[in-house]
Amino acid sequence: MNTDLPLPNKRSGKVRDLYDMTLPDGTDGILIVASDRVSVFDVVLENGIPGKGILLTRVSRFWFDFFADSIKHHLVSTDPADIEGLTGDQRAMLEGRIMICRKTNVVPVECIVRGYLTGSGFKDYQNTGKVCGITLPGGMVNSDRIDEPIFTPSTKADEGHDENISFDEACGLVGGTLMRNIREKSLRIYKTGREYARERGIIIADTKFEFGLEAGSDEPVLIDEVLTPDSSRFWPADNWEPGREQNSFDKQYVRNYTQELVDVGRWNKEYPGPALPDDVINNTIARYEEALSRLTA
Repeated sequence: MNTDLPLPNKRSGKVRDLYDMTLPDGTDGILIVASDRVSVFDVVLENGIPGKGILLTRVSRFWFDFFADSIKHHLVSTDPADIEGLTGDQRAMLEGRIMICRKTNVVPVECIVRGYLTGSGFKDYQNTGKVCGITLPGGMVNSDRIDEPIFTPSTKADEGHDENISFDEACGLVGGTLMRNIREKSLRIYKTGREYARERGIIIADTKFEFGLEAGSDEPVLIDEVLTPDSSRFWPADNWEPGREQNSFDKQYVRNYTQELVDVGRWNKEYPGPALPDDVINNTIARYEEALSRLTA
């Protein structure tokens, strides 16, 4: 759930712990540790899902390798032996759940791509006929496929909830040239990943990406996690049926359980988050394992 390593500048996100480190080539790097913490509605829950961080790291590494020839990314190594100053026990604890990465300046925009109409996007569409200001055809139903995926950015919040913003607002934050480049890359990664996963029985309904800039460069670098069950909605393709909520390979079990607590007034989507029962934990990890198996078989 937490780490305490003898490395400088520790900071903790909702799920990951980050440290500064020196890469094997002597340049500045970042150590990203995928914990077993679980976040829903931007709140970290009381308990985690054992082994979740390892599974998510394996999925991200698969996709970083998959896109290596077409998209520049920050991953250097996943080997704890490349980190100086750790004990054997500390390296053992990190085994399978770390990414050693080149340091970048994070672009402060969440890059969300939606290929199916679901979640908050479907609620938005019901009210306005649009998703984050983008008009979609009339008569669409829950979980319908969006033939041409849409890019809907949001702000990155260190605390509290991210907020959807328009593409023009994103351009105002970080510059139009950079945002157009990021949009193109986000859509390309999603479309390619969606096709690959669909052939293996997984629908990637939507996802979010993050990008950074290396010192002295204006070319965005893909960072953080990529097309994982934590950053995406994964649905079994053979069970997809528009007009209803879908079964999932992702943490939908967690979302559903916590939404039930909200609906009956037992939680208000604010800190502290509730604890997950064993059946939700076991069902979630089983679906993560199946998604990884299908993608990498």
